Amino acid sequence: MSQLFGYSLERAKKGQSVGPSFVSKESDDAATPVAGGGYFGTAIDLDGTFKDENDLIRRYRSMSIHPECDRAIDDVVNEAIAGDIDDTPVDVELSNLKVSSGIKKKIRDEFMNVLRLLDFDKKAYDIFRRWYIDGKLYYHKLIDPKNPRRGITELRYVDPRKIRKVVEMERNKDKQQLDPRTLESQLSPRTAEYYVYNPKGLRAGMETSGLKIAPDAIAFCHSGLKDMNKNVVMSHLHKAIKALNQLRMIEDSLVIYRLSRAPERRIFYIDVGNLPKQKAEQYLREVMSRYRNKLVYNADTGEIRDDRKFMSMLEDFWLPRREGGRGTEITTLPGGQNLGELEDVKYFQKKLYRALNVPESRLESDSTFNLGRAAEITRDEVKFQKFVTRLRKKFSELFHDLLKTQLVLKGIISIEEWDDMSEHIQYDFIADNYFSELKDQEILNERMNLVTTMDPFAGRYFSLDYIRRKVLRQSDAEIKEIDKQMEGEIESGKLPDPAAVDPMTGEPLGGAPMDAPPEEESEDITSTGPESVSPADYKRGEF
Repeated sequence: MSQLFGYSLERAKKGQSVGPSFVSKESDDAATPVAGGGYFGTAIDLDGTFKDENDLIRRYRSMSIHPECDRAIDDVVNEAIAGDIDDTPVDVELSNLKVSSGIKKKIRDEFMNVLRLLDFDKKAYDIFRRWYIDGKLYYHKLIDPKNPRRGITELRYVDPRKIRKVVEMERNKDKQQLDPRTLESQLSPRTAEYYVYNPKGLRAGMETSGLKIAPDAIAFCHSGLKDMNKNVVMSHLHKAIKALNQLRMIEDSLVIYRLSRAPERRIFYIDVGNLPKQKAEQYLREVMSRYRNKLVYNADTGEIRDDRKFMSMLEDFWLPRREGGRGTEITTLPGGQNLGELEDVKYFQKKLYRALNVPESRLESDSTFNLGRAAEITRDEVKFQKFVTRLRKKFSELFHDLLKTQLVLKGIISIEEWDDMSEHIQYDFIADNYFSELKDQEILNERMNLVTTMDPFAGRYFSLDYIRRKVLRQSDAEIKEIDKQMEGEIESGKLPDPAAVDPMTGEPLGGAPMDAPPEEESEDITSTGPESVSPADYKRGEF
């Protein structure tokens, strides 16, 4: 692997910890298995795989230009990527990571460096849209070979049509000739992994043994949709190919039908008597030229010209009629009926939106969403929100790969430590979906109503800890943090001490007598009233 371009992150050498298996390890990167051998290996064209992938990517990109499809894609990307001037679209979440605060601070700093390298604050929408349309996203991670501890110095986008991951496997000696359809089963376990890059594109029928690149030098993120039969990564637009083609055809046919059937045309039956065929045709032409009105306005020159020698599909019909018929007759051919109906077009538009997992209600431009109770939100919006959440988690693999490279190159953690820590590192996207806010408010409101109902029974049938954990759904960390905050606010005087407040009235216990008045004031108070008490008796309590 020393001949590979780029760099590799080395692991500590360990003994074999996994026993043998009769199945190969599942690969989630849609790598192409090839038989090893030679400097450049063998051709990677497996039953036109590359040709199919390139054609699919071109088709996805052409689909994104269609107005309805572009609008649906815009809805998805806008829901996934949100943010304003002050906040970044995504942040790293380390609350579940059990490391020191210093390591957490370094991880957050390196994550901000990753966002800076991607210019994510400005290009977040474009990056996510490109990944959503193509289904794959590649970045070349550049480092300083003289000083690798500087980390990644630059990220460069790579066209997915020009790069492909390859898994090189040893040829089984029992097989003389490899069958492309069952190649992976005829090869023994993998021996090397790398990316193949060809600036001219990786197409079927051409030698695809381009530049070999080390896998750690490439950041790769795909859609998660994969055709297991052809080992091809698909975009989320793949399901909408048929629906979009049907919508295009129905729109084109609708235009043709309306143009051809919109005008009312006339049928002229001309009586030609017993004239021979040639004479009858000549007579019919003379009648047509006499009564036809084919004046055409030229918008370029402003002239009006006579265009009678041409007959279009929208003009009248002239038919001869022999003697013995009803003579010359003019009838009217009605135009197309129900030309204003668009139910078929609306059906295929909704079908396109359903294929893209976008709620059909968003198709109507004048439709407004309800800002009332969360229970009134449609089920389609709930499903759409879950779909966007899945897209965010899949797209986060790009941050995961780049953050791993940064931390390992700078020596903050090792690869082995990353394997233990990676599952506890999450990424928090800013959400501006109205459903999320309404849902949280509604849930909190219902929980507080339940707490109000259960409060008189606290200490009898329910404990306070039970109410906080089961009703309010507060975790151990939240309970600890909330208690700490309340103690600080009580000490600072922002909140009254619960021990000195009547829980029923909310007033201090003991009322006014808690603060004993001065002695001279008590004399004046006790001396006024219907029955005065002497100060001496008042002091002794004999009154």
